[in-house]
Amino acid sequence: MRALDAGILLCIECHQLEYLLEGEVQHCARCGARLHKRRPNSIIRTWALLITAAILYVPANLLPIMTVNFLGSGSPSTIMGGVLELIHAGMLPIALVVFVASILVPTFKLVGIATLLYSVQRHQPMSARQRILMYRFIEWIGRWSMLDIFVIAILVALVNFGNLASIQANLGAAAFSSVVILTMLAAVTFDPRLIWDDLATQSEEEG
Repeated sequence: MRALDAGILLCIECHQLEYLLEGEVQHCARCGARLHKRRPNSIIRTWALLITAAILYVPANLLPIMTVNFLGSGSPSTIMGGVLELIHAGMLPIALVVFVASILVPTFKLVGIATLLYSVQRHQPMSARQRILMYRFIEWIGRWSMLDIFVIAILVALVNFGNLASIQANLGAAAFSSVVILTMLAAVTFDPRLIWDDLATQSEEEG
C-alpha cells in the first residue's frame, strides 16, 4: 500500500506527514509549503535537466579540461587525454580513478536516469526493487563525479609559479561541472514515488 492510498501526503520541504483533504489546497502545518500528491511536473523537469546535461556532455569530453604549463610550455588536455597521460606515466590506479569518476559515473547517471524515466512513462516490466536500487545508487554515486573538478581547483590554487609552472582550468571543466550539477538536480527532481504509482497502474491493468 502507498501512503497516498492511506490518505497521507508528504511535505517535500520538511517531510512532515499530513492527511489528505480531497478538493482542498493544502499547506504544510510545520513549514507552510504547499502540499502535492507528487512533485509537480517531475518527469518533464527531469527530462529537461537530463537532455541539457547530455548536450553538455559532448563538449565536456571534447574540450580541454585544463592546461599544464611547465617551463613556459604546455598543452591543453581533455579528460580522456589526461587519463592516457596518467597511463603512459605508469600511474594506473590514479588513471582508473579518474576514468571511473569522470567518464563512467556521468555516463551511468545519464543512462540510469533516462532508464528510470522511460520505464515509468512506458510502463516497462522492471521490478520496483530494481528501479529503487538504481535510483539510490545514482543518488549516492553523484557526489563522486566532482572529483576531477576538485582536483583541478586545488591544482590551480596551489600550482602558480609564473613561467616555471602553472595550471589553468579550461572550458571543458565548466562544461563538465554543468553536467555533474544538472544530473544531480535531475536525480532530485525525479519523484521516486512514481515508481510505485507505475507498479499500481500495472497491477490495475493486469487485474
